[in-house]
Amino acid sequence: MATPVILPKLGNSVESSIISRWLKRKGEPVTQGEPLFEIETDKTTQQVDSPASGILLDVFFAEGEDVPVLTTIASIGEAAEVPHPPAPSPKMGEGEKRESEASPRHPVTPSPPLAQGEGEKREVGVEPSSPPAAGGSRRGDRVGVSPRARNLAARKGLDLAGVQGSGPGGRVIERDVQAALAARPTLTPLARAMVDKGEFVAPAQGTGVGGRITSKDLQTAAPFHLPLSKGGEPETAPPDEFERVPLTNVRRIIAERMLASLQTTAQLTLNSFADARALQAYRKRLKASAEELGLREVTVNDLVLFAVSRTLPQFPDINALFTGDALLQARRVHLGFAVDTRRGLLVPVIRNADTLSLREMSQAARRLGQAAQDGKVALDELQGGTFTVTNLGALGIETFTPVLNPPQVAILGVGNIHLKPIDVDGDVQFIPHVGLSLTINHQVVDGAPGARFLQALARNLANLDLLLAL
Repeated sequence: MATPVILPKLGNSVESSIISRWLKRKGEPVTQGEPLFEIETDKTTQQVDSPASGILLDVFFAEGEDVPVLTTIASIGEAAEVPHPPAPSPKMGEGEKRESEASPRHPVTPSPPLAQGEGEKREVGVEPSSPPAAGGSRRGDRVGVSPRARNLAARKGLDLAGVQGSGPGGRVIERDVQAALAARPTLTPLARAMVDKGEFVAPAQGTGVGGRITSKDLQTAAPFHLPLSKGGEPETAPPDEFERVPLTNVRRIIAERMLASLQTTAQLTLNSFADARALQAYRKRLKASAEELGLREVTVNDLVLFAVSRTLPQFPDINALFTGDALLQARRVHLGFAVDTRRGLLVPVIRNADTLSLREMSQAARRLGQAAQDGKVALDELQGGTFTVTNLGALGIETFTPVLNPPQVAILGVGNIHLKPIDVDGDVQFIPHVGLSLTINHQVVDGAPGARFLQALARNLANLDLLLAL
């Protein structure tokens, strides 16, 4: 009897995953336990092993398809066996049934970027897991749209804004897009070719004979602001002036969460500076330490993370989560830190950071950061943070405005170390300082407590040797 291959559920909040790559092809032999395919969620990419040995009888979903979790995606058995279950047939309406019935909808709950202090999104922190966006769509659509419907609309250049959905709760599924395509007005051959490339959208009616749509009537598929002419009207851009780059799965989630963060919280950013001489001096000593101590790889960012982990327990209102009707003060510091990856911003979490030594902190940050870069970080390692640190100092930024990672109530942005003129006994001296930017949710954290946290952190950084002795 053929063995079904089930798309696994990689986390409580994961409703679907993209099949990014099949490692075996139909008809090839497979061995139980060997990697069979790769899947991509909004946070990570992971290989999935074959559940059985035999022949890969059939594959029901192609690479790049977004499939609901716990769906049968392939079948393994003996060469003479018939795949079970049979491959879905779009002609029989199976594709639409799979879309409308297999994709559950959930109520809206605001959530973060991810991350991960994201004003400067590439290294800024915000990424804990969160429920899907409004309308049951995980991709930030204004209405619920199934993956197959969205892909078909994109290929045909159809604007989904006016398409009525016939799926559960008004969800737009493939047959709705097909109906809308059939009802579109006639296009000239050139206009049709331009629309089919996916870079242009046809209006409801054209300027040609009988309302026929010509190439001059087409609009760009992705809205953008063109320069204004002297008369105040948008100038016409040549079709080849822009390259349309579709958003990746992670980028869509980041965009969704950043907007939700700013729309659902009252964000206030406080900027300060800390004397960085102790940081620089201690980092220099670590680099010159004996190799067997394992301290040479400790970075300035590791030292900042360590100082933050020791300062937060004194400020329970900062190391907390806001649920809407209560403030949950964490007993431990679960410290998230933003990582800029090829796929987008990720925010791994160092558990119980307030209990780790400096070397343990550095090792954890290095391991999680590398796993995030390689796309191998576990979902559990991207969730549960109580505070986030995002560092743009390496890019020359002094201060910035990190974006909150709800339900967290604060996020720290770290800038570069630069010389700052300081009055010392009536004499101006240029002393290295590091920029600190703290964004708080002013709904539950007032400015004064936030400022006191920054004061305490700056004091601990300036007296790092004393902090390490505690």
